[in-house]
Formats: sequence, C-alpha cells, structure tokens
Amino acid sequence: MTEQTDVSTTSKDRQLEAAQKELMEFERREMEFRKKDRRERAAELRLPLDKIKVH
Repeated sequence: MTEQTDVSTTSKDRQLEAAQKELMEFERREMEFRKKDRRERAAELRLPLDKIKVH
C-alpha cells in the first residue's frame, strides 16, 4: 500500500510541476501581448510611449 501512495504522490508532483510550467509560460505570453497592445494603442493615439513610465 505504501508503494501505491508513493506512485500517486509522484504523479501528482509531476502534474503540479507541469501545471506550474504552463502557468509561467502563459503569464510570459500575456505580458508580451500586453506590451505589444500598449505599443499599438500608443501609436494609434500618437502618444510618446518612451516618455510614459509603464510598469
């Protein structure tokens, strides 16, 4: 019975690790998308984006 618990724990750990990697990749893509969107909107409005401090 101990072996079964270890296997399921290992499986859960792998699933958790995979989910965390996916989340980090999603967050990275989301940040890039937001930067691009901000630049495009600034260009449309002719705003000097380099002078505006964006976090």
